Amino acid sequence: MFELDAVLEKDSVWVGNFPLSQLRLINNRKAPWFILVPMREEVEEIHHLDESDRLQLMAESCLVAETIQDIFIPDKLNVAAIGNKVRQLHLHHVARYEQDECWPEPVWGNISSEPYTETELAEILQKVTGLLADELV
Repeated sequence: MFELDAVLEKDSVWVGNFPLSQLRLINNRKAPWFILVPMREEVEEIHHLDESDRLQLMAESCLVAETIQDIFIPDKLNVAAIGNKVRQLHLHHVARYEQDECWPEPVWGNISSEPYTETELAEILQKVTGLLADELV
């Protein structure tokens, strides 16, 4: 049975579920940052997924990337599966701006944390779920 890593649960807010993955928003207003977490047991790497799940993950990743581009209009979108601290497979999607506090360095370990206000969080969730309404299950 799928169980979300405690660190991912603590650091993020549930947005919705795709057929394969949970979509979550990292609770840091310094960078619009979403993660996709495939709802599969004991999966640490993309190549651990079967072929159909790999294709589904890529499709979901592209939907998330397009949604971030539409809503946040970043200068660059970083997509990565790192997993050094949290082993459970999760795919990061981070909107980056040339004026953000650690540009052009990666956000991992280089950006301070400041949670969203309840209003900001509600606005983001409404926009994202509105654009993805037909895709989320």
